[in-house]
Amino acid sequence: MGDGATRSVLLVVGGGIAAYKTLELIRRLREHGLRVRTVLTDAGARFVTPMSIQALSGERVFSDLFSLTDESEMGHIALSRSSNLVVVCPATADLLARMATGLAGDLATTVLLATDTPVLVAPAMNVRMWTHAATQANVATLRARGVAFVGPESGLMACNESGPGRLAETDAILAAILRGLSPDRPLAGRRALVTAGPTHEPIDPVRYIANRSSGMQGYAIAEALAAAGADVTLVSGPTTLPDPAGMHTVRVETARDMLDACRHALPCDIAVCTAAVADWHVAPATQKIKKTADAAPPALQLLPNPDILATLSQPGPTRPGLIIGFAAETEHVLAHATTKRERKGCDWIVANDVSPGTGIMGGTENEVTLIDAAGCEHWPRLDKTQVAHRLVARIATFLQTPHPKPE
Repeated sequence: MGDGATRSVLLVVGGGIAAYKTLELIRRLREHGLRVRTVLTDAGARFVTPMSIQALSGERVFSDLFSLTDESEMGHIALSRSSNLVVVCPATADLLARMATGLAGDLATTVLLATDTPVLVAPAMNVRMWTHAATQANVATLRARGVAFVGPESGLMACNESGPGRLAETDAILAAILRGLSPDRPLAGRRALVTAGPTHEPIDPVRYIANRSSGMQGYAIAEALAAAGADVTLVSGPTTLPDPAGMHTVRVETARDMLDACRHALPCDIAVCTAAVADWHVAPATQKIKKTADAAPPALQLLPNPDILATLSQPGPTRPGLIIGFAAETEHVLAHATTKRERKGCDWIVANDVSPGTGIMGGTENEVTLIDAAGCEHWPRLDKTQVAHRLVARIATFLQTPHPKPE
């Protein structure tokens, strides 16, 4: 697979206005020393020309399944297995549907059906096409077969509509490709769910209940999981952090929103719940609560929020194989965290002291203790990125040995 020491990518260019962005992607891949061969669909050729692709890639462009010259020199079977990674960019709704159903009516779909090489897909389409039940079912089918996704992102599209469906930025696609080509991908083929950040529970249209979580540790863990080859869904509460490249990020506000997003991300192999979910919410006022000189402060009736970690940990067919919770405590850290692991039913708890003065909450470093059924393991104070990679290494080691799910 591939040619000698030179890593190679087979790029399948689908139709859609976003196809023009593949030219910049080819240039960037070549800058990284990668060989890029291209299969150009008939629809893709309406937006970019074979000549422009060939000029940037330095390689012939393939498009005709029935070309005798191509078949005698390489053949569609050889082409499908000649690279280290197959990248479909942009992947239209039609192309995803044909991939999911196993159609092979042209060179692109024949290559995709015949390949035993990892496949990365970068979808791009109208928002309603992306959110349509048929497309989402096709995406779920492809994910279950091990196809990796990058994007789509939300934003204004060429059709002047806004929402999810926009092709991921070139930097994000490039990062996903480089991860896909990494020889050290112990979590390749695994699906991971990460929750991060705080939740905001509205009191009225301008006020909310929240906490000081920055989301930095959760985002670092999501990126480390993706770097290890996992297909990651990051469910994030409100943060100022940008969406990490190479994964599906879902932005939510409340605990109830977060639980819904987590359920939609199932099934998965790994769930890491770092989010600082508010324990309570209130029935919010429809208008701003006004303060008057002679009125007492309003009474807020606190209602319990759903317990996301405990819900995901419940035994059943959708329970992730490994569930990791976080316990941010200010006193009796190990005792509270150990009790939390038992009460929630998760497999591991990562405990940390977030007392004022530690600089942990909102800071760049963390000092944690990993608690599992066997006991406690204290880690030194580390950068949150280092904590993330150390945790992911432990996850990979754990998953190398089969573990039965709880009955």
